[in-house]
Formats: sequence, C-alpha cells, structure tokens
Amino acid sequence: MGAQWKQAGRVANSTKRGAMIGKLVKEILVAAKLGDPHPENNARLWVAVEAAKKHSVPRDTIERAIKKGAGLLDEKVNYELVTYEGFAPAKVPVIVECLTENRNRTAPEIRQLFKTGQFGGPGSVAFMFDRWGIVEAHHADKNQDIEAAAIEAGAQEVQPLTGEEVPENHMGARFLCHPTDLDAVSKFLKAAKWNVTASEMSYLAKNYMELPEAQKKEVHDFLNALDEHDDVHRVYAALK
Repeated sequence: MGAQWKQAGRVANSTKRGAMIGKLVKEILVAAKLGDPHPENNARLWVAVEAAKKHSVPRDTIERAIKKGAGLLDEKVNYELVTYEGFAPAKVPVIVECLTENRNRTAPEIRQLFKTGQFGGPGSVAFMFDRWGIVEAHHADKNQDIEAAAIEAGAQEVQPLTGEEVPENHMGARFLCHPTDLDAVSKFLKAAKWNVTASEMSYLAKNYMELPEAQKKEVHDFLNALDEHDDVHRVYAALK
C-alpha cells in the first residue's frame, strides 16, 4: 500500500490481486489493533475498510480482520512497524515502512531490493523528510472554502486535490496536520460532510528531485519492486 511517489498514501494498483488484498487486510488489522474497532470512531480503520470495499474484498474477510485486530478472536496480531531508509537509483532518498511478523526475514529481503540503489542505516535520509498527518477528502459542495475548512479542522496546511480520486463536481483537498491531530482532523471533516478517502501518517520530502525520463523510469521500476513486496506498507520517495 501507499505508493507515495504516485500519490501520497494511496493503495498501490497491484497486478497481483492476492497480494493487494493481503495488504488491505493487514492495514485493517493494524488499524483495529491501534484504535477503536468501530470504523465510525477510528478514521484510519474507516478509510482502510472503505479501501477494501472499493477493491471488492469480501465482507466476511473485512469483519474477521477487524475482530482479529481488536483482539476479539483467539488469533493474535504480531505485526510490527519497521522502517528502512536508503537511496533509489539517481540518489533519490527513499523511506520504506514495513508491517512484518518477522523482521529477521524482512530485513535481508528489503536490503536485496536496494541492490540497484543504496541501503542506508537509521537516520540516513529521514532528515530529508517531514512527518505529517495527511487527510485527503472531497466535498459535494464545490464552493467549499478549503482554507476555512482547514482552520476549523485544526490542519496546518491545505492543498487543492484533483484527479480521478475526486468525483466530478466535487471539491477535493489534502489537509496536512500535526501527527497527534490526525484523528481529530479526520473526525471534524467527516462531521462536516467531507468524504475522507485517506487518513494516515506520512513522510513528505523537504525537497523533491526532478529527473530526465530515462532515469525516472529506472527509479519507478525500483520503487514498484519495493512496493510489491508483501511486507512493504508504505514507500516514500523524494521524487517529483
């Protein structure tokens, strides 16, 4: 999930449906474990469930994942978040977040995927990124004042959002907030009739690199290979 170099925090369009469903279910498990098991009270879980529905994940699979994540079943959730840093080809800074139940298996596999780039230690590129809470949403009223909505919601910044994720005749916006305010901003926007499509912690590069098309393709191939790994949850790259 979350091919950030394509769109911040967006579910990757995997060609392998099984792998894609696995990542969607894993996000539901973790969201339910970290917060309220009721989607209406847990913005991250609500977004994860909506993403799963959008990709036709069966209802019983979604419900079981919520119960498992919330500890309502005998099965335990042992996923931990592990972050790796390094450089893609052309020295593009990259941060990779993994959800894994076995870091001793995941670490060498991620290191191997960095063979065409450069694997780095903790802190090697993190200083090149800022940590933000990001909420993406759209509203049926195209006359919405997104600046006013951001102030009322408690967001620090807001950006217009366009593209296929915004329905026709809707106003779209990306709200940036302090990580600790993410849940509050999401809940405010939902109450104000915004349709929240993403609510998550994210890394945003302080500076983005521009590359010629030939190099850009090489970097995209590298990032896609990372994103397709079963344990990879989010990939963030300083690529324009």
